[in-house]
Amino acid sequence: MSNSTPPDHAGRDRTTAISSYTTVLGRLSLAEEDFRAYWRDVHGPLCSRVPGLGWYVQHHFARHHDAHLWPGPEGADRLAGYDLDGAVEIGWADAAAQATFQEASSILFSDEQNVFSETAAYPLPAGSTTLLDRNPDATPNGADPYDRQHVHLGVRPGARDDVVELLSRGLTELAARTADLVTARIHPLEPHDNSTPNPPAPGVAHTVVGERVELVVLEVAFTDALARRRALADGPLAEANAALGGLVSHVTPFAVSSVCTFVRDGALTDAGLRGSRVAELITALAATNQVGDDVRHLMRTGRLAG
Repeated sequence: MSNSTPPDHAGRDRTTAISSYTTVLGRLSLAEEDFRAYWRDVHGPLCSRVPGLGWYVQHHFARHHDAHLWPGPEGADRLAGYDLDGAVEIGWADAAAQATFQEASSILFSDEQNVFSETAAYPLPAGSTTLLDRNPDATPNGADPYDRQHVHLGVRPGARDDVVELLSRGLTELAARTADLVTARIHPLEPHDNSTPNPPAPGVAHTVVGERVELVVLEVAFTDALARRRALADGPLAEANAALGGLVSHVTPFAVSSVCTFVRDGALTDAGLRGSRVAELITALAATNQVGDDVRHLMRTGRLAG
C-alpha cells in the first residue's frame, strides 16, 4: 500500500444541497454503441440546459467485468435479474433551483423514450455524502481511470441509518490507512415511489420490484482492482461489509466504465456544452482553442464575444 496521501477534495460536493439518483436501463432495441452515444451526446446536453440544474453526472455501467466486484455478506447475495446500464445524479443548490428545474423538465423527460426502457428516480432531499474524493479532476468525462463501483444494498425495514453508519465508519478508517482508496460516497436514497411515474417520462417504465424500493448506494473507487480486493479481504471495510449481513437483503454491485460530468456548480462543462464524446476528443487532440472563452461564448450564444 502507498504511504503518500493525495489531497482530499470532498468539500467541493457540498454546494449540492438536494439531489436525486436515477437508475437507467437502455432500450434493448438499440445497439449499445448507439445507446451510449445518444445518452452522452444528445440526451446529456439537453438535460444540461434545463434551468435550475446545478449538478449533472452520468455513470455508465459495464456489462462485462471481473468476477470479484463485491462479496455480499452472509445471506445477502446479488439480486437476480437486477441489470442496469448506468445511473444519473442530478442536483440543485436549493429548493428554489429544484422547483425551477422541475417546472421546465418536461422537455427533458419527453426525450427519455428514445433511449431508455426503464428509469427509476430516488430522491435525496439532503443530498449525498462524499466521505472522500482524492480525484483531482472535478469534472471527469470519459473512461474512468480508477476501479469504481456502485454497490446497491437492499436495506431491510428500519436499517438504513445503521447501514450508512457502518459503511461510513469502515470507509473512514480505511481512508486513514491507505491512499489506495480514491473515492467514497454514500447515497442514502429515499424509497422509490411506485405509485406515480418518477421521473414523469412517457413511454418508459418506472416501477421497481420490492427489493429495489429501498436502497442505499455506495460509490467507491480504488486505484486498481487488486487494491479493491485487498480492502475487501481484510481490514475495516471488510469488517463493515460482514456486519451488514442482518441489515440488507441483497448486495448488487455495478462496475463503472465511464463517468461523464455535464454540469458542476451550475456551470456547463465542455461535455455539457458540446457533448461528452466531442469534449473527450477536444481533450485528446489538445485543441486548446476549442476550450477558450471566445469559442465557448460562441457555442453558448451563437454570437462572437465583444
